[in-house]
Amino acid sequence: MKTSTGFRRTMWLWYDWQAAAVADNDGLIHDLAVWDGYFDQRAVIERLHCIANGGLIQEALLLQERFPEAKPVIHGDDNLPDADWPLPSKEALDALDKAAHELATQGVARAAGDPDRRLEHVLRASDEMRATFLTMEARLVEWVGLFLPDARFGSDRSSLPKTVGDSDSLATLAVKLEVDLPEDGPSKAEWKSLREWGESIATFRGKLDRLENATRELAESHLPSLSIMLGPLLAARLCVEAHGRMRLARLPAGTVQVLGAEKAFFNHLKTGAAPPKHGHIFMHPWISRSPRWVRGKIARTIAAKASIAAKVDAFEGEPWSQAMVDEIDKKIQQIKAANPKPKRRQR
Repeated sequence: MKTSTGFRRTMWLWYDWQAAAVADNDGLIHDLAVWDGYFDQRAVIERLHCIANGGLIQEALLLQERFPEAKPVIHGDDNLPDADWPLPSKEALDALDKAAHELATQGVARAAGDPDRRLEHVLRASDEMRATFLTMEARLVEWVGLFLPDARFGSDRSSLPKTVGDSDSLATLAVKLEVDLPEDGPSKAEWKSLREWGESIATFRGKLDRLENATRELAESHLPSLSIMLGPLLAARLCVEAHGRMRLARLPAGTVQVLGAEKAFFNHLKTGAAPPKHGHIFMHPWISRSPRWVRGKIARTIAAKASIAAKVDAFEGEPWSQAMVDEIDKKIQQIKAANPKPKRRQR
């Protein structure tokens, strides 16, 4: 719009959840549209959803058709000129408060039912509990070894907490571990503390197993194809690392390959060190049990297949079968057979 002096006047399309108006940079209102249906709470919630997603309410769309040169700006923007904007009445604000409360309640309900959020909490809780469990178990091993230095736990280390908890004395524990009893042993109070420590670890182990089982169950439901390919725990870790199933599905295979190796990757960018060949997927036996010179090739193959599996899960396609995983295993074996020895470095 041109003024009498010939200069083009700036036009603004102001809007909030219940009204819209067009004004120039002098604050003169050229047109407005006000919605009076705020008595319908569901309609108010729909409008709030629209604004939250960056959309325009119906009144704003109407005025945009009339004034296509007007710049849409939501209420509260600092660039708006001072004008007599059609602000909501007290009754409308009361309706807004009720709708906002209901909207917040719905948001909490959606968050509680979001498998991505639930998977993150159960996996992080499992990681924290395992770190605590390993620290407590290491303490127990050292504590018992102080009194029974000849004891060799080896593969029986996981059963030590229960063995200690079920023993009524150090002599009984020595018999169970098939070692000699030392001349100096713990006092009654110290032995009681040691025994209770073992009982606590055994109880902790049971809680950890139940937590990891919950992680497996949720991952198999939320990521069926990725879980059958990589195992539910690794599938859950990749999903959490990517901040959700849908975002994991949209990541390129190269990014999936190095998820979990961010520090090494940024060190590569900063110092020029060799880039990481794998992140969390190294935990899979296909990579960790392969010769080091083929791990990069196998990691690329697994990451490409995992990226496809994640897309199948995210867009709710037909879940993969074990036969499809067996085909991937054959390809991995072919890579190993084609690279029996490391390649010689060219001088």
